[in-house]
Amino acid sequence: MRNWITRAETSADIPAVRDILLAAFETPAEADLVDALRADSSWIEGLSVLATDDTGHPVGHALLTRCHIGDTPALCLAPCAVRPELQNSGAGSAAVRAALAAARAMGEHHVVVLGHPAYYPRFGFTRASAHGIGVTIDVPDEALMALSLDADHPLPAGTVRYAAPFGI
Repeated sequence: MRNWITRAETSADIPAVRDILLAAFETPAEADLVDALRADSSWIEGLSVLATDDTGHPVGHALLTRCHIGDTPALCLAPCAVRPELQNSGAGSAAVRAALAAARAMGEHHVVVLGHPAYYPRFGFTRASAHGIGVTIDVPDEALMALSLDADHPLPAGTVRYAAPFGI
């Protein structure tokens, strides 16, 4: 497993982030979503995190933006992407871990993710429904997960309200 270098996105990285998302997903929907989130009030500087190779070239990306669980501020982890030729190399995990660490350092308490139930538990995510957390769309129960970044702030129950660009 390689040791990936992680850092917050800068404005100079915007084209590289879009390239990663376009390469990793079948449609431009996720790349367009990130562009829309950058222009939205849900964007939090420092929580768009890159994993770079030894030359500093971005190869992986993880994004946390503001959402709410009921009325409680939280973060949404989405999207996460790695260039196809480097998937399963640890670059995505490095970006996610760095994003979660940055959020914790900023005093954030809660994160939700709608994603692969075999992938996200490695970061401490558990089934959101076990905490009384749900969404307004029909998703597999095991795909909606939540994480408390701080033991002093247990996960609140409620419905996740995503940033407007998510369209949910």
